[in-house]
Amino acid sequence: MAADSRIMDITRRIVERSKPTREVYLDRVRSAATKGVQRKVLGCANLAHGFAVCSPAGKDALAGDSIANLGIITSYNDMLSAHQPFETYPALIRQAAEEAGGIAQVAGSVPAMCDGVTQGQPGMELSLFSRDLIAMAAGIGLTHNMFDSTVYLGVCDKIVPGLTIAALTFGHLPAIFIPAGPMTSGLPNDEKAKVRQLYAEGKAGRAELLEAESKSYHGPGTCTFYGTANSNQMLMEIMGFHMPGSSFINPGTPLRDALTKEAAKRALAITALGNEYTPAGEMIDERSIVNGVIGLNATGGSTNHTLHLLAMARAAGIVLTWQDISDLSDIIPLLARVYPNGLADVNHFHAAGGMGFLISQLLKNGLLHDDVRTVFGQGMAAYAIDVKLGPKGSVHREPISEKSADPKVLAQIESPFQPNGGLKVLTGKLGSAVIKVSAVKPERHIIEAPAIVFHDQQEIQDAFKAGKLEKDFVAVVRFQGPKANGMPELHKLTPPLGVLQDRGFKVALVTDGRMSGASGKVPAAIHVTPEAVDGGAIAKIRDGDMIRLDAVAGTLDVLVDEAEFDARPLVTADLSANEFGLGRELFAPFRRIAGRADQGASVLYS
Repeated sequence: MAADSRIMDITRRIVERSKPTREVYLDRVRSAATKGVQRKVLGCANLAHGFAVCSPAGKDALAGDSIANLGIITSYNDMLSAHQPFETYPALIRQAAEEAGGIAQVAGSVPAMCDGVTQGQPGMELSLFSRDLIAMAAGIGLTHNMFDSTVYLGVCDKIVPGLTIAALTFGHLPAIFIPAGPMTSGLPNDEKAKVRQLYAEGKAGRAELLEAESKSYHGPGTCTFYGTANSNQMLMEIMGFHMPGSSFINPGTPLRDALTKEAAKRALAITALGNEYTPAGEMIDERSIVNGVIGLNATGGSTNHTLHLLAMARAAGIVLTWQDISDLSDIIPLLARVYPNGLADVNHFHAAGGMGFLISQLLKNGLLHDDVRTVFGQGMAAYAIDVKLGPKGSVHREPISEKSADPKVLAQIESPFQPNGGLKVLTGKLGSAVIKVSAVKPERHIIEAPAIVFHDQQEIQDAFKAGKLEKDFVAVVRFQGPKANGMPELHKLTPPLGVLQDRGFKVALVTDGRMSGASGKVPAAIHVTPEAVDGGAIAKIRDGDMIRLDAVAGTLDVLVDEAEFDARPLVTADLSANEFGLGRELFAPFRRIAGRADQGASVLYS
């Protein structure tokens, strides 16, 4: 079925808007591709350095032009649960490459930090910047010019967007993303959230909180709630960077290993040495990006991707905007209820039919571009499958059921959980912002209340503990943008604001910072642009100003006489404390050149 005409219209306008940059990008990709395998132009000393540790047979193979060399970019470290499984992947990939008649080498490693560890800590101020640093680090690994194809081992928040930017920067090379999968289900996410709120109220101690958190985050794999990490895996599959069905298979299982080996062999099959050459920069186009946005809306995915998708698209010369995301949200129904949008976790989502069912439902109503290129060599219909372990460790795929295995988790297209995706752009006197309302009750979609202004998230915690927030208010947390302090997530604000909301107060958040993939039940206008440090109107708000957040009309306003508001001076803040400690001094150049949130908050495309 052809895509819905409304989706086609949005896609066409993205194509038209992107023509100048996309054409330049494709010219560069095609120019790099015409140069062919670069090992043949390396000097003998260069090549000798490149294969010094290979076996004699490997050296003979890489000395010629007919054997493909697969570059592995890995985010492995053994502190973080999502990345620990990658420890064994290079050996599996080398084995698979050898079986396919190729060679595989680890081309380089990239940093992988965890927002879960750094929430509320100084290190969180490096988190968003790590995305662009990851892209640069991957570029260092691939700049040796030794490879015919690439595989990317990454899962979590900034890692996958950074690796995607790298894959598209090296767009003449095929690229397949190989995930590690989610950890098995532990303490249900809603029970963990309850303990967090009890702790915020002083009704639970640190020992009880740590016990709950440890039962929730308990083993290898991604966290099981539907935050940025699992939104990343959804995106890679619906954009065609994954092998079909591979996103949510648990680590350490025979099927996970089979999918890893299959991906490695496929990456060697789509090089320029064969007949299925699939360069990443040609494969990903405007339709692929639109499919990613559709998946984000259909699943109630992470608000972080309103930043990341813009930067990822820009790496391919494609100009995506918040308005595109918002307009697609109006068209795409919400088909998944995964915490924080529901009680299920991603393992329940996968068991209910997962990505295969989601894709099949979207295709059924023309709500997805099927006619895209993918690493699998077929369009999106080939991803509407159920994946299982086949004979002798092979991968077996079969058509997905037409019925959800759990309608409370995955809905049929005819009976969605809500008619839209819940991501919306807000505009008004304060500039532009993003809100996600898929987990916000309808009666809280419009909040009008006086502002209480904060310049640090700890100030809210202190005010809450002192009992100063027992009233209706809009928390305005400013000087949290990319130029101010790297735009940290403010997820630590969720428990106290949630407590106040549960006590019956009208509460909302307005900030030029981020929340996270776990953005939940409290209405939050985030990514306010321009940010306070960049002359944004959010720097003019005073305590007591009436703020109106209207997620229905898509507006964000301060109800102050326009002439008076315009005449107000911009408030400044002492940000010197954000400039050093835990490596923050190393990122001063990033803060100076960081782009606007509505352009991806990138230092690469500012």
